[in-house]
Amino acid sequence: MGAADDERAIGEVRAALGEAVDALTRASAADEALARYEPPTRRMLVTRKSRMVPLGRVWRLGVVLLDADGRLYATGSTTRAVDPKWPQHVAVSAEERRDRRGAAFRGPFAPGETVDFDAEPIELTPAGLTAGSSPVFLDGGRVLVRWAPGDPGLTRGFVGYLREHVALAVDPPAGDGRTAAR
Repeated sequence: MGAADDERAIGEVRAALGEAVDALTRASAADEALARYEPPTRRMLVTRKSRMVPLGRVWRLGVVLLDADGRLYATGSTTRAVDPKWPQHVAVSAEERRDRRGAAFRGPFAPGETVDFDAEPIELTPAGLTAGSSPVFLDGGRVLVRWAPGDPGLTRGFVGYLREHVALAVDPPAGDGRTAAR
């Protein structure tokens, strides 16, 4: 397996991503907000609350997110834009989640909307797919997807994985709450 095989495999992924965007757009598949979380900052005596800065819209396809331009992201963290209410002072992790809900709630997102943040872009190049801990990676001229971080045994071909998740997004099973308003 050489560089030509790697480039061919990446070309197949790019074509499949284009097909996925077309299918998801035609079906008006449910999408989610993509944002960057900015923690609270303090300047002199003024504290600015945390916030979510909108970066666009994405479709959640399992362990990856896809935007309308065909860019791929590793799924990061998720919250909902809901009123965080008041501090419970139960655990640091609970308060951190409450802070992120509040940042989304204060942001320009619809009430109750799912907001994805801390999503890392996936570089579709041989170097980008062989370095790092992305769920999408290149191995011997094949682009694979890792279902579970840290478990190298749970992998499969990315193009098949993508098509399966697009089919589920285009025609979600009844009762899953993800049907888009049409």
